[in-house]
Amino acid sequence: MAAVRTSTERALNRLAIVCVLIVTLIFLAPIYWIASTAFKPRELATSVPPTVLFEPEITPFVKLFVRRSQLREPVAPEVYDEAPWWEKLVYDDGERLVRSGRTGEVQLSGYPDRFLNSLIVATISTILAVGMGTFTAYGFSRFKVKGESDLLFFILSTRMLPPIVVAIPMFLMYRAVGLNDTHAGLIILYTAFNLSFSVWLMKGFIDEIPREYEEAALVDGYTRMQAFFKIVLPEAATGIAATAVFCFITAWNEYAFALILTNREAQTAPPFIPSQVGSGLPDWTVIAAGTFLFLLPVAIFTFLLRNHLLRGMSFGAIRK
Repeated sequence: MAAVRTSTERALNRLAIVCVLIVTLIFLAPIYWIASTAFKPRELATSVPPTVLFEPEITPFVKLFVRRSQLREPVAPEVYDEAPWWEKLVYDDGERLVRSGRTGEVQLSGYPDRFLNSLIVATISTILAVGMGTFTAYGFSRFKVKGESDLLFFILSTRMLPPIVVAIPMFLMYRAVGLNDTHAGLIILYTAFNLSFSVWLMKGFIDEIPREYEEAALVDGYTRMQAFFKIVLPEAATGIAATAVFCFITAWNEYAFALILTNREAQTAPPFIPSQVGSGLPDWTVIAAGTFLFLLPVAIFTFLLRNHLLRGMSFGAIRK
């Protein structure tokens, strides 16, 4: 009987492993497709059937960082020979670089500035949302707040409304107060949008930290703030890391507000990447290159905090 049960459990485990592998491949397929398209020649990006094996090239990445236009006539041999290797890649793809009329320098595309804007807005808004959310969650977790349930529900209700619904009112308000197309405007908006999520997630983590730790610190002469920074924060590091990852991903990928509330100065990468379709035949390789680079910061940030995220799966499993 035990042997039959053991064989059945092994079969179920193998079936579960197969299902997990299939689901993993399904989720990784779009990422592989974006990464492979970013290194494909332009003519292979939309080939039917799809090309799996090809010689990778970095032409899409070169074209992503420079302004370019279609070639209307062949390049003179002496101009081609004197061009640097990366400019030759653009010439070979039927395009030429756009240069400044006075200095003749190559004009860069807006992608580096947009990428930097995304990094600034997402990083600062994440720090503010997690910081304020941790303080607020600590207050709800450790003190008796009148109308606590109603306040927590009100905080959560800010996430129930789709953001696009309030996009037009936010645009009119931002234009009236001068926050349209500014870093501060996006930072304030993303912080407010992530704050409710941060409060609820951090409250769950802080609730699992025994109060006896702080009470012992208070008996030893610590103030409430000293106990918070020296006792609670180290114990809540796992929750802070997990909350920071989710808040950063939300702010990093946000598209609707960035498209409506920004134009040039503070525009982030998500609204800019689709604009690189190009003229004539759409250049999907450049869009894939921009998307591939856009995915790297989130992947790196999540990888650096992976140990905290894994600990978060068992956080609170040990009871007092």
